[in-house]
Amino acid sequence: QVQLVESGGGLVQAGGSLRLSCAASESTFSRYSIGWFRQAPGKEREFVAAIGWNAKSSYYRESVKGRFTISRDNAKNTVYLQMNSLKPEDTAVYSCAKDHFPYGVATPKARFDSWGQGTQVTVSS
Repeated sequence: QVQLVESGGGLVQAGGSLRLSCAASESTFSRYSIGWFRQAPGKEREFVAAIGWNAKSSYYRESVKGRFTISRDNAKNTVYLQMNSLKPEDTAVYSCAKDHFPYGVATPKARFDSWGQGTQVTVSS
């Protein structure tokens, strides 16, 4: 079972940047699409971005397009989420998860599993 660990969260002012990392425990990670999600207090978890297993596809929620970039380094078993021009409404716990099925494209409709514990992102106004 692949285990995922997120890092890189923190407190940043509006307009600032953070880069989140999602590190996997084993190399089979490279076979799977990975998604980033976030959950703000009192709100449902929502999809943020996904990247296909071979990095040839990516998918973003509308509100982060042009500000967030998802990427992966399969040699390091890591997926990144570069977040620029952060807004207070981006404040949430960010988590990553893998597609249940290997060799998939980036899609918010994947069956995601192996959720990490999350990393807190706080954007002050």
